[in-house]
This record gives sequence, C-alpha cells and structure tokens, in this order.
Amino acid sequence: MPELIHPLDAYRAQAQQRMDPAAWAYLNGGAVDELSVQRNTDLFREIRLVPRVGVDVGHLLTSQQMFGIDVAFPLLLAPTALQRLFSDAGEQGTVEGARSTDTVTVISMESSVATRELAESAGPFLQHLYIQRDRKLTEDLVRMAEETGARGIVVTLDNPVPGIRYRQDAGMTALPAGIGRANLESGGVPTLTGGYLDPTVTWADIEWLVSLTDLPVIGKGILHPDDADRAVRAGVGGVIVSNHGGRNIDTVAHPMECVRAVTESVAGRVPVLLDGGIRRGTDILKALALGADAVLIGRPYVWGLAAAGAAGVADVIRILQDEFHAAMAMCGAATLADITPALILGSDQ
Repeated sequence: MPELIHPLDAYRAQAQQRMDPAAWAYLNGGAVDELSVQRNTDLFREIRLVPRVGVDVGHLLTSQQMFGIDVAFPLLLAPTALQRLFSDAGEQGTVEGARSTDTVTVISMESSVATRELAESAGPFLQHLYIQRDRKLTEDLVRMAEETGARGIVVTLDNPVPGIRYRQDAGMTALPAGIGRANLESGGVPTLTGGYLDPTVTWADIEWLVSLTDLPVIGKGILHPDDADRAVRAGVGGVIVSNHGGRNIDTVAHPMECVRAVTESVAGRVPVLLDGGIRRGTDILKALALGADAVLIGRPYVWGLAAAGAAGVADVIRILQDEFHAAMAMCGAATLADITPALILGSDQ
C-alpha cells in the first residue's frame, strides 16, 4: 500500500528541496520556541465535526460579496513578504495563480515586486501595509493602493515591535542581493525586519488611517473581543482574527479560540476573517462554523509557489476548495449559512 502523503505536504517537501535554507527558515520559522506555529495546525486536528444527514447537497452555494468583491469561495491569500526569496516567479506567480482561480490576493507592503507592477495581472486585490513611523510614507502607500486599483487596505495591528525569531535570525541576517522591499524603496528600510515598525501606534492612528481613504480598511491581528469592537468603532471595514502565524509572540492564543468571541463582539457590523494554521478544507469549515466569514492562507500557497510557480499556487487553492466542498456536503451544509456551531462537537449553540 502506498504511503499517504497529502498534496499540500507534498508541496511543502518540494518547496523545502527547492528553496535556499535561509529562505526556508524565514518562511517557516516562528517566535522563540515556535510552539504557537505548531499549535496553529495541531489544534484544528483536535476539533471534531458532527455531520448532519438527510440534506440535499446536490448544489452547493459558496459565493459571497466581501469588501465589494464577488468571492466564489471563502478563502483569500494572506500578505506574505519578499516572495522572490522563495521563487523566481515571486509575487507575480502568486497573483497569476490567484487570478486563475478567482481568488483575492492581499499584496504585502513588503512585496519584492512593486504593487504597481502586479496590479494589472492581479485581478481584484487588497493592499497590505503597516502604519509607518513616517506618516507621509504611510499616506503615500494609501495613495498607491488607490491608484493601482486595490479594493481595500489590510493594516497589521499586532506587530508593534519585531518578533523574537531565533530560527529566522540564525538563517538570514540580510536580504540577498537583488531582493528588496519594492514598495518601500523610498522608505529606506535598512534591516531585514522591524526597521519600519512603529510601537507608538494607537487607535487614534487607526482612525487617522481610515480617514485617509474611502477604501475599506481591514484590521489584521485581532484576538481580543474588546479590540474587535474598538476597531469597528474606529471605522474599520473588516477584522482578521490572527496570531501572525505564530511569528510574533510564542504561546499566544489560537485564532480558533478567539474567533467566536470576536464575531459576537462585532455582531455583524463588518466581516470577520481568520488566518493561522489552515491546511485542510475541514479547517476552513471549522473556522466558518465558529463565526468567520472567510479564511486566509499564507505558508501553503508559498509552498505551491516555490514548487511550481503560478500553477502551484492555483493547485493549492483548488485542493483546499475541493476539500471544503466535500466537507460541506458531508456535513449537510448546502450554503455558507448552514455552517454553524452545531457542526462542532461540544460547541454550545
């Protein structure tokens, strides 16, 4: 009998073979002992589903509108920095793979290919940024997002200072020649990480960011329900429940432990998304069951990019989509609205 290897695990193995060890450490490393990185995937495996039967699932409805974009499947690509570290195709391969599957990409502020070069081939996309110490540069990034046709701005809220990442720091002390943060060339970022982070950012700065643009501003990195409520009151158009992939602080709460309370706090005022540890279609179903409207993936699509360029990105998305559709049908959920806490064992409905 052949050994069972999940397709995403196969992409991970291929990516590791192809990538420089320093780039591999940068992508897959986490904070301190990396306990949160491991737990992000492990916790999903412990959540048990309770399927319902006797439901017509001959036609599944998985589309919705989010941030003014028609989304066919509740999955987006999270912002991932410096993708030319992982593949010569870089961010161009990512946006092409995403567009071929009608998937929304969040283009990182730290993209190694400038957003202006990616926009034409990206399809509907969101632009990610950090509020910069240089507020004028922050405003310039917002104007760039508007001018290139971004449909929203994702602002990271959970990274006021650099995370302590021993594996990353041991593997990569400087960026390789020819690879840089293309959107920040005017910002003069001198170090691998942290040179642009501003520990003084407060809710007043979030309100200021929202005031700069008519685009929806989506706050990424929220775990506490009170912060979710404060973000909505600050004017954000969406909330992403995230622990930064375990890269910032170790032993931090898992997004799945927080998403239901965040969703209840938001109370339908804005969409709630979740990222961190999504590796299977059932993970997506579980996140939606506890209140998320959609999820984002990061490392898995980069594994596909490193292994097979744009085609690998598209294949990773299709694998998760096929698994999600199968999980919906098996659980008796014909629409996204049918995915409720009742599908989770032990969940008080």
